[in-house]
Parts: sequence; C-alpha cells; structure tokens
Amino acid sequence: MSFTPLASDFYGFEAKLTETEREALAGIRSWLETDVKPLVNDHWDRAEFPHEILPAFHRQPAFGMQWDETKSFENSAVYRGWVALELARVDASIATYVGVQNGLALGAVAVCGSAEQRAEWLPKLTDGSVIGAFGLTEPLSGSDSAQGLRTTATREGDEWVLNGSKRWIGNATFSDITVIWAKDTADGQVKGFIVPTSTPGYTATKIERKQALRIVQNADITLENVRVPESLRLQNANSFRDTAAVLRLTRAEVAWAAVGVAVGAYEAALAYTQERIQFGAPIASHQLVQQHLAEMMGNITASVALCTRVSEMLDEGTQKDEHAALAKAFATTRMRETVARAREVMGGNGIVLDYDVTRFFNDAEALYSYEGTREMNTLIVGRALTGKAAFV
Repeated sequence: MSFTPLASDFYGFEAKLTETEREALAGIRSWLETDVKPLVNDHWDRAEFPHEILPAFHRQPAFGMQWDETKSFENSAVYRGWVALELARVDASIATYVGVQNGLALGAVAVCGSAEQRAEWLPKLTDGSVIGAFGLTEPLSGSDSAQGLRTTATREGDEWVLNGSKRWIGNATFSDITVIWAKDTADGQVKGFIVPTSTPGYTATKIERKQALRIVQNADITLENVRVPESLRLQNANSFRDTAAVLRLTRAEVAWAAVGVAVGAYEAALAYTQERIQFGAPIASHQLVQQHLAEMMGNITASVALCTRVSEMLDEGTQKDEHAALAKAFATTRMRETVARAREVMGGNGIVLDYDVTRFFNDAEALYSYEGTREMNTLIVGRALTGKAAFV
C-alpha cells in the first residue's frame, strides 16, 4: 500500500521510518479510517467498546512486534510510537486498548515472565485469543504505588492468596487475564501475578459516568482470597523496580498517543476552518484563527521531535526514566493546550460530538493523568537534574 505522509507531520519525521515500517503504518491508517473512525463517536456517546473490531484489529501490525516471540518484522521504537500516534489520532480509547494489551499486559509478561510464561502467553496476547489487563493503581494508591500498594499476596504452599482492590483498570471488564501487582506479606516486596479473571474471588465492575476515554472499559477490581498457583507468579518480578521497568517501556508511547490526540483535534479543526464561512469568507482566512492553527502545529511538531528522540534512545539502550518522563509531561501538556485551541476555533460546534473535537478535548484529560501525572513526571526529571528527590 502506498504511503502518504500526514499533512500534520510538518517537518517530515515519518521519513525516519523504514520502507517496511511506512507500508505497515499505511495499512493501519487505511484500516482505521475505513473500519474504526465511523464507529467511534457513537460508541463514545454510549460508553461502549466496539468488540467487533478486535479480530481484524489483531491482524494489524500493531501488536507484539517488540518481543522476540511475537514480532512479525524488525521494527523500531519510533515505529511503535507512530502506531500509537496513528491510533490516538482516530480515537484515544482505541490507542489505550493497545497500550494496555500490547504494552502493559504483554509487556509485563515479556519483561518479568519466565521463558515458559513468555512462550505460553505472548502469542495469545498478540493474536487476541487472550485479552489482558494491568492491575497496579488502587483506590488509595496511584502516584505512590512504589510504597503505598495495599493489595497483599501471601504464599500458602504452592499457591498465593491475593487480597485487595484495584481501580481504573483498562480492559478489565472483558479481559481474560489481569496482571495483578501485590505486596508480598513475607518480604514486603511488590510481585506480579497472572490472574485469570474467572478465578473465584475476582470481581471486576465497570466504572460508570466517565467523561473521558468513554470507549475504554475501566473497572474497579476486588480480590477476596483469590488463589493463584506459583506457576502464574511472574518469575522475574521481585520488587517495584521490575514493575517500573514495564512502565518505562510504555510511558514514551503514552507521549506519542498524546501527540495523536493533538493531531486528531488539529486536523478536525483545520477542516472546519476551511468550511465555516463568517463575514463572507472561510474563517481559515482570519488572522486570529491562523494564529491558533500555527500554535497547534508548533505544539505538535515539538512533541513529535521530543518523542522521536526518546524512542531512538530506547532503541539505543540509553533511555532512562527521566527521558520518558519528560516526553510524557511535555507532550501531554502541549496536547492539552492544542485541544483547547481546536475547540476555540470551532466556537459552539466545538462541543458537539459530530465534529470530533469535543471527544479529543475530553479524552485529553485522561492521558494528561495516567501513566504518571505531569507533576510526578516533572519530579522524576527534577531529581535527575538536581540529584535531589522532592517527592514528599
């Protein structure tokens, strides 16, 4: 399939992709435009997930490709970033589904699982025969998960007994497994467990009345004496440092998704300004509107540049926590400004779902907070700059 760069890729960053990667991205872009984009506003309005797209979705080159057991071709972290951007450019919830399935759930097994666990679960998570979720955040523990985790794991013979609760867990209303992070009552260390959602004592309840990422099915999870065999404990997850290693791999892709949200809002606003007539001319010809568009493009371009470099560093093996943290904090902040400008140039129609921008506007608030708030990511960068931790 021929590849046409996005008009919003103002400095031509997509040219950094290989020919194979560009062809793969073109296929994803075409499928999203044809099969997914027409569905998203109605599903967002009803707060429903389009399960019917999943079989075809998992045939797209968007899953599993960074892990040896599942990759279909050699590709870069920059390509994976562009996939996240492309998905979020159509809908942030669809990008979040992939981030949970392919980044967090699959990534937890890939980073922290044994060879046997990787061989069993990674292909299934890649082809969608198993849907995964990632249970870290709790009702009373978010930014302080490293120290404040309250869910417990107690070993009894060849089994572990899990008790506690989780909140804001994406995909969890329909996942087959959830990776649960719990504190070992024996040594106080955080460990990970592959928990089949059919296990007695495991309950997932959909969080209602959300006004962002309405397509994503977030859940409250309750764990009451959930028994998991030792064979389902992630064998290489022995402390929160191992949990953090998974998050490090996905945080930069959240930054890319934030750019995608900004691009989607910008493109919708740009199209609107060329069609909307005021004072006898399209509003795109008005100076103040052009200023908004130029500011949006500056935000997008700066964010793409930052995300490109941090992904290159991941490929090079030089990316550190502070690099991913800066990308996430910067890109989500610029996203927030961009969607606000997009809404502004559209006037009253900017709050009507049919014009797309209000969906991006609302969804931006979720990306701004998850996988580390702006404040927490800023403190990670500040610690690297000064050598002093200011978290408390």
